[in-house]
Amino acid sequence: MEVNKSSYFEKRRILLIILSALIILGSMWFFANRVFSHSTVYYITVDEVVNDPELYYGDRFRVNGKLLAGSFNREQGDTSATFVLQNESGSHDLKGTFTGIVPELFFNEHSEIVAEGIYGTDGIFHADNIIVKCPSKYASNETKNT
Repeated sequence: MEVNKSSYFEKRRILLIILSALIILGSMWFFANRVFSHSTVYYITVDEVVNDPELYYGDRFRVNGKLLAGSFNREQGDTSATFVLQNESGSHDLKGTFTGIVPELFFNEHSEIVAEGIYGTDGIFHADNIIVKCPSKYASNETKNT
């Protein structure tokens, strides 16, 4: 009978080890999933937002576009600004707002902008972060002159 008792305790010990390992691994997966799912931000073009706006309402993402000439507006002494981003061809526009300090290069009317924020049901992209893309030093002279 002692043989059966020791094999029972051995099986129980192995089962507890496996169960503990599964709980630990499951907890690690759960917390890693929670952390990484909140740090992921999608990169969307102006065309994608304009063509299917309902798909993006309330979502956080980055949008890339060119600053529409003359569209940047800010009251003097205020940190709130409005602007319009265009797609490459200039056929689609996306209105945006931003509150905060804007990079100096933002005022260049040929700037390419990456704005990060939330697209509202009002059809306006509410950015909380703006990145001005620098023109590539590897671009051809034709590209730089246009």
